[in-house]
Amino acid sequence: MQFAPIYPLIYKVLKPAFPGCLWVGCADTQEIALTFDDGPHAKFTPPLLEVLAHYQVKASFFWLGICVERSPEIAQAVWQQKHWIGLHGYYHITFPRLSLHQLKDSLDQTQVAIAQACQVDLAYVQQNIRDVRPPNGIFTPQTLADLKRWNYRPVMWSVVPEDWVRPGVELVVQRVIQQIQNGSIVVLHDGYCGGEDVAPTVSQLVPLLQQRGYTFVTIDQLWKSKSKQNRAY
Repeated sequence: MQFAPIYPLIYKVLKPAFPGCLWVGCADTQEIALTFDDGPHAKFTPPLLEVLAHYQVKASFFWLGICVERSPEIAQAVWQQKHWIGLHGYYHITFPRLSLHQLKDSLDQTQVAIAQACQVDLAYVQQNIRDVRPPNGIFTPQTLADLKRWNYRPVMWSVVPEDWVRPGVELVVQRVIQQIQNGSIVVLHDGYCGGEDVAPTVSQLVPLLQQRGYTFVTIDQLWKSKSKQNRAY
C-alpha cells in the first residue's frame, strides 16, 4: 500500500506540533532544497552527482554510516562537490527503537565514518555535520530533546513523493510538481530503496522546477533563512 497522498496531511499536523524541527524554509522566496536519504550508494549516487553537476545544483545528503563505510570513495565525491551532508543514523533503524546510548553511538559512528571517508578532521565533522533526519521520519518528543541536548539539528520534510517504493519516475516527478512551494524540502533516495530511479527523476525534475522560477539551496541555507525570518518577527 502506498501512502503518498497522506504525507501532505501528516506534514500539516506535525509541523506546528514540533516547531524545533526544520520542516520548510522561508515562504517569501522561491528557494527549495533537494535532499537524498540512505546513501551513499556505489551504483546510484554517481549518476545522481552527474545530473546535479550538469544543472549546477547543490543538494543535501543524509547518510547512513554503514553506507559511508561501504562506499567511501562515493562519499568523498559528494563531499568534494560541496553538497551539504547530514546524518541518518548508522543503520536504518527508527530512533525510538534505540536506547539513549545506542542513538548517540549511532550518530557518533556515522560522524567517524564520514571523517574517515572524506579525509576530514573528526573535530570538524563533529562541529559542522550535525543535521539529523530520523529514519522513516519517526521520532518522539524525547528523541528531539536528546538531539537538541547533543547539539544536533532535526531536519524533516514537506514533500515526500514516496520514491522508495518505485512508483515510476513520471509519477514521482508529478507528485513533487503538484506539492512544491516556496521553501519546500523534497525527500528523495539514492540508497538501496528508490536509488535506481533517482538520477532520471532528478534529471526531469530540476529543469521543470527551474522553469517555474525555483532555485536550489542546501539545508544549511534553509536554516539560515528560517533564523532570519524568526528575527524579523
